[in-house]
Amino acid sequence: MSWRSERIWIELIAGSRKTSNLCWAFILFLGSLGFLLVGTSSYFGRNFISLFPSQQIIFFPQGIVMSFYGIAGLFISSYLWCTISWNVGSGYDRFDIKEGIVCIFRWGFPGKNRRIFLQFLMKDIQSIRIEIKEGIYARRVLYMEIKGQGAIPLTRTDENLTPREIEQKAAELAYFLRVPIEVF
Repeated sequence: MSWRSERIWIELIAGSRKTSNLCWAFILFLGSLGFLLVGTSSYFGRNFISLFPSQQIIFFPQGIVMSFYGIAGLFISSYLWCTISWNVGSGYDRFDIKEGIVCIFRWGFPGKNRRIFLQFLMKDIQSIRIEIKEGIYARRVLYMEIKGQGAIPLTRTDENLTPREIEQKAAELAYFLRVPIEVF
């Protein structure tokens, strides 16, 4: 989602609050809870889950292993739920020709550096760079090259843009900023 005028371009960046992340966190929570219940029911000799009689699963070693997987899954699930609730990775990119500055803001994990705010002068922007790697793990990322700072990613690495979409986005941004495009 973005908003543009002749002098300002604001690009909103989606964070961790995506449907796929919610689905994975929920599935992982339910699966790990099932493992933990089966492992616990084998220890107590009671049927906490009616589908699996506790007599079929011996506590040592199957019940211990299932309990371990259940606890590990709950930890990973809680991590996913925390990143979703904190909306890690969300923010915005603001390109302001009138002020001559570029502001990049992202939310990180809670703590001292939760707010990630970068500000650059437009005259320091060298180019807009497109990095395209095809294959099994295709990667298409848009970068902004800054003098003395290196490359700043403008798109998420997990954002699945087609080559045409990323080229169009790079061309529009390069035209707006009046800088060249590099392709790697």
